Amino acid sequence: MDKEDIKRDFILLNVGAAKHNADWNWKDVHSPFARIHFVRRGSAKIIREDGTFNLRKNHLYLTPSYTRHTYECNGPLELYYLHIYEDLGRNLSIFDLINFPVEVEADSLVASLIRRLIDINPKRELLFYDPRSYDNSSTLADNIARQKSVPPAYELETQGILTQIFSRFLVKAEYKNRDIEKRILRSLRYIHKNIEQAIDLNYLAKVNFLTKDHFIRLFKKEMKCTPWKYINQKRIETAQLKLLIDDTTIKDIAYSMGYDSLPYFNLMFKKITGETPGSYKKKTRLR
Repeated sequence: MDKEDIKRDFILLNVGAAKHNADWNWKDVHSPFARIHFVRRGSAKIIREDGTFNLRKNHLYLTPSYTRHTYECNGPLELYYLHIYEDLGRNLSIFDLINFPVEVEADSLVASLIRRLIDINPKRELLFYDPRSYDNSSTLADNIARQKSVPPAYELETQGILTQIFSRFLVKAEYKNRDIEKRILRSLRYIHKNIEQAIDLNYLAKVNFLTKDHFIRLFKKEMKCTPWKYINQKRIETAQLKLLIDDTTIKDIAYSMGYDSLPYFNLMFKKITGETPGSYKKKTRLR
């Protein structure tokens, strides 16, 4: 795996400080940007498919993009929050390559870094804390546009601060497969670059000088899932983003993602996200 694979341009969407009192309770949050929380005081829980995590003072918490999760808070809670969009294009996500810890202890510099982010990125605080108020098309588009209009000096500083904060998690992260088989890494890059096209496993096997069965076995060994499961996951994630930012029909998005059957697209979307494309689109179109 090359170092280039983990270099990323992050777009800061929101940053701010929040005070709660048993009112940070939101279920089934599921969106295409990552969240980082820094707990200043109090406690709460983040519930994910891989476990329940009790938030503690002076600790950082990372929730990757497209991770379904729930917040529970039964008392006072003060925290900083950062919402970060990974500008991928057709590249692999850093979360495809690395398993980040959910929790790391913050050092003395982290709070200062976040406060500096707030200073140089005004008007990025959340006006309302219900995810439905900011997990929507207009808010995401507004924040991306706002970040791209930041003065170059502040944009460079923002990137540097986000990199420093991510580095706290990277210290204790594990590569999903540091020595991933080169043929599979090549295939992953191909899948991401062609995620909206028809993907032929026979072709991927052929260019890697493997039989189709051998390719599937090797992919499963390296990625812990079949090629089609991986492809469907990435297609649905791309569809989520399209539903969020594109003003187009569900049918057109389904066909643009290579699905010939709208019912099958709906089935896969619900299986992966927990809700239908229609309900997801309706929710994200609310402001």
